[in-house]
Amino acid sequence: MSMSQPNQSSPASAPPSVHVRAMITWIAIFPLVTLGFFAIAPFAADWNPVLRAFVLSIVVVPVAVYLVVPQLMRAYRALQGRRR
Repeated sequence: MSMSQPNQSSPASAPPSVHVRAMITWIAIFPLVTLGFFAIAPFAADWNPVLRAFVLSIVVVPVAVYLVVPQLMRAYRALQGRRR
């Protein structure tokens, strides 16, 4: 039996800085919110703004977290890999 060393992060596999993650998250959220506002505008015009924001966030947050942000993170890692 061999003892493996603990998983040490190399610079290539280190997570992006909090600033990069914030920018990636914003890049994911802003277009989704903008498209969402246009999509719900025809039937939600008379809704309370808080209700509109709530309904929009129910859709936008999971789409961003599970679909868009992971794709953007992969793209960021690929770009970082090319630079090295």
